[in-house]
Amino acid sequence: MRRTGPWSADEAATFLESATVPIRLACRTPDGGLWMLSLWYVWVGGEEPELCCATGADADVVRYLRANDEVAFEVSTNDPPYRGVRGRGTATVEPDEGKALLRSLLERYLGGADNELGAFLLDEGREEVRIRISPERLHSWDFTDRMRDVTAEADAPTPSRLRGPD
Repeated sequence: MRRTGPWSADEAATFLESATVPIRLACRTPDGGLWMLSLWYVWVGGEEPELCCATGADADVVRYLRANDEVAFEVSTNDPPYRGVRGRGTATVEPDEGKALLRSLLERYLGGADNELGAFLLDEGREEVRIRISPERLHSWDFTDRMRDVTAEADAPTPSRLRGPD
């Protein structure tokens, strides 16, 4: 896997392990169009690292990935200072036996499955699949230094923050 950007492999892995924002996944439709969606993910490090996502077996993206396994992706912060990891690779689709991955993603993103969304996603009648993304390229980026003054201003006390709730 080729890595570029300001972060070391360990720093990129730490970011991907700790960030709890969805991965933005891009692929091609069978007719050659572009498709992008957001999914929960988990980074599985090691000798052959991968990003693993779960989705319903009947989701459009499953059909698209079975037709063309090339993907691009990005995991990035939603608030300043912006930073993240993007890349490209190949995806495979396989059953999520016992919804094990989905259960771990519910824990990671929501703190558990004891909620309406968890009940819906874990319904016995709903078939779940695992999408394994094998990165061929990872590129990290970090705008922390160039956004330092913006971030500092955003965190500075303002009249509305000092006033408190009404």
